[in-house]
Amino acid sequence: MHPSHPTSRLQRAAQWSRKELLPLLVMLVLLTAARSSFANHYQVPSGSMQPTLQPGDRVVVDMHAYGWRLPLSNRIVIDGDRPQRGDVAVFDSPRDGTRLIKRVVAVAGDRVDLRNGHLSINGQPLQIDDEGERERFGARIAHLNLDAGGGPDLHDVRVPAGKVLAVGDHRGDSLDGRYFGFVDASAVYGKAVAVYYRRGEGLEWNRL
Repeated sequence: MHPSHPTSRLQRAAQWSRKELLPLLVMLVLLTAARSSFANHYQVPSGSMQPTLQPGDRVVVDMHAYGWRLPLSNRIVIDGDRPQRGDVAVFDSPRDGTRLIKRVVAVAGDRVDLRNGHLSINGQPLQIDDEGERERFGARIAHLNLDAGGGPDLHDVRVPAGKVLAVGDHRGDSLDGRYFGFVDASAVYGKAVAVYYRRGEGLEWNRL
């Protein structure tokens, strides 16, 4: 028996790589690109959005709600809608880059007052009940948690052009725009559309 030549082994390895490994790598790249361009998921890390979102919730994120981005990039190539008041949005903290999920409560040009956890936008209070634990953002109703108080107040703050103000529904327990400031609207990369998994309840589909 003649020992196989090292060159032959290398050739066979190269052929196997082209036949088996390369298609797998291409598929992984395509799946990653599709995930970053169309939809993604996010696991809620804290209670800052309670009662809307619970710690551990898994949320579907629409990645092209605010524009189409190059795969594996944050560069927008086709403009989409701007973040709207009431949207539950995913973005990176302008302070330290931590990925966050909060509610957009005000957009460019809005004048904001937030006192004891209760919002007024352009002079109009948003609360729709006596307890102040529900706020109306157009057709959306946000349910608040004020058990820990309202957190820091904002007094007659105007949102600059190109920015949004994002705040947690758990007003007294949320590290949000009251601490790190406004968020670039173009940096809001996805809109949360539904909770698809909740601890103790399993798979579900609750639209946000």
